[in-house]
Amino acid sequence: MRNHEVTKIQALLKEDGCLREPGWARKQVWQYDRSQIRAPKFRIKEWDYYLVLNEKFAGAFTISDDGYIGLQSVSLLNFEEGWEHTETILNLLPMGRLNLPSSSSEGETVYQDHRIAMKFSIEEGKRKIRCRFDHFYQGKPFSCDIVLEQPPMDTMVIATPWKEKKTAFYYNQKINCMPASGSMTFDGKTYSFSRNTDFGTLDWGRGVWTYDNRWYWGSGNTVVDGKPFGFIIGYGFGDTSAASENILFYDGKAHKLDDVTFHIPKDDYMKPWKFTSSDGRFEMDFIPVLDRAAKTSALVIESDQHQVFGKMSGKAILDDGTTIQVKDLMCFAEDVHNRY
Repeated sequence: MRNHEVTKIQALLKEDGCLREPGWARKQVWQYDRSQIRAPKFRIKEWDYYLVLNEKFAGAFTISDDGYIGLQSVSLLNFEEGWEHTETILNLLPMGRLNLPSSSSEGETVYQDHRIAMKFSIEEGKRKIRCRFDHFYQGKPFSCDIVLEQPPMDTMVIATPWKEKKTAFYYNQKINCMPASGSMTFDGKTYSFSRNTDFGTLDWGRGVWTYDNRWYWGSGNTVVDGKPFGFIIGYGFGDTSAASENILFYDGKAHKLDDVTFHIPKDDYMKPWKFTSSDGRFEMDFIPVLDRAAKTSALVIESDQHQVFGKMSGKAILDDGTTIQVKDLMCFAEDVHNRY
């Protein structure tokens, strides 16, 4: 069984631009330095993405610099009413000008123009998401002020190479189980989060990818027997022979999984899905509620995304054999194909 755990603090890249030690870790042991990358600036991708979710609604927030294009995005999803809106600002050739932090644990991630002001900031044990988006939807503004608590706990960090291009790499941290408070406001309605039941997830990524990639990713958080439970499942691009990103979190501790397979209906993303695992430790049924679908085609850039939100039920097994049963856990799973 693979899943090489890296524990030594070290530079992410060697002098030739290749990954120093592919694998996974519980925290950011690899040190990212943009100047060590052996690729043109327009190929470097850097992003911070937050999803804050409960059973009734969600907000998603992206600040990204993907080299020849920047993508700044906010999504508001209303599961009870069955609608979502995503508004995206594109920037040509940012190539590092956004100055995204080299670590997920310090610095501020900021974007501002004439329509939007968005800032992700970090304090002791907390992350804050603040946003004001004019003319977000139907001419009306969106705003939010959200706090995510980050107690000491394991996270999922992965450093993945590509076989076909040695200087391509994917360096990623996902942080689950962050209790959420605060609110979002749109069209005269306030969407409030409760730290007792609602959670945020961070997807922090830096890297150089090959041009054409398709990936699958799913994540969810809840409370089981009074303790936070979360999961990350995914696969699809890069050479994952050193480690997968499949993992469970329970009461602050990580429980590493092997391979998980998404069984997606070929003709309709809104039909029921299944998830199975090579080690039998993640077996779930998934009933879709809302498909956040987006398709983009502009010159050399193509993107076909289906981020499907729905309710998951089934079992997950911890390292010690303990079975976690979940029922109707609101979460998401996505199928994304990008050429960029």
